[in-house]
Amino acid sequence: MRLFRGAADRRHAKEIQQQLELVESELLEHLRFASPVADAPARYLMGAGGKRIRPLLTLLTSELGTGPNELVRRAAEAVEMTHLASLYHDDVMDDAKLRRGVDAAQTVWSNSVAILAGDLLFARASSLVSGMGEEAILLQARTFERLCLGQLHETVGAQPGDDPKAHYIQVLADKTGALISTAARMGVMFGNAPAEFADPVTEYGERIGVAFQLIDDVIDLSPKKEQTGKRAGTDLRAGVVTLPYLLLQDRAASGDADDAALLARIEAGVAEIRGGADPSLLDPEVQALQTHPVTRETEATAHRWAEDAVRALDPLPKSSVKRALERMADSIVNREG
Repeated sequence: MRLFRGAADRRHAKEIQQQLELVESELLEHLRFASPVADAPARYLMGAGGKRIRPLLTLLTSELGTGPNELVRRAAEAVEMTHLASLYHDDVMDDAKLRRGVDAAQTVWSNSVAILAGDLLFARASSLVSGMGEEAILLQARTFERLCLGQLHETVGAQPGDDPKAHYIQVLADKTGALISTAARMGVMFGNAPAEFADPVTEYGERIGVAFQLIDDVIDLSPKKEQTGKRAGTDLRAGVVTLPYLLLQDRAASGDADDAALLARIEAGVAEIRGGADPSLLDPEVQALQTHPVTRETEATAHRWAEDAVRALDPLPKSSVKRALERMADSIVNREG
């Protein structure tokens, strides 16, 4: 993710990279547990890599003030640790087989061990934040609450009278937008930036979080396994609700016979897979949905959320940092994996 360009931005780029490397090494230390039974699973997903968007954003927004310092790095580590913890739980609940191109933690150990590893990371993240002041503690608690609510609402699904698409977007805002917005806000808080910058970067983070997940819906259908790290249509085969699927439901309900037939085949295939059938039986339907207009509509929706995120930054003065944030939004919705 190339956020800084040109000679004038090289100082920022070099400093952010150095600080991100410090965060990475400190994260590994914070994930060290005395018990070898806990140490291996707790550090497992950290070792699998990742984009580190959240700590990068914390470091970046701190540049709106005096820049990275010990508290900024600690905030960056706490948000990334919280994110990693949520992945352990998500993979158990989704019965995912792969994460970041490696076997999901529960397939290596067990569901119970994966859940407890996630709990350990949540606890360690809370410990990191505990010495950063009441505002940070409350922000971390509220963020954790939203993560849980997002997962709960995703699990129980839209209720009678709910708009399924609005329900889905709210799930994305809670599960992903909440933590990304917290990452952005903490950079302002602990980087000694003007207080009036906190709300704009928070809104920016929330919106790029939703955009990120919407593009993930598109990427899920991509046949480029070497880039996505998982089989095309993993979510679809597992019966996970995505925006392309919801949009297909709308088109089928409006009377389009071809879309209704495709939806019926997908639903029947998911039921068979849950009964033990080979997931490859849905290959034709995954390909059909990948090239379907609903997937292009999902991509366009993601771009609108990213554009709204950039507009949220209007109160910020022009600077290399603001330009970098704008490029981050663009990079998120134009990535392929």
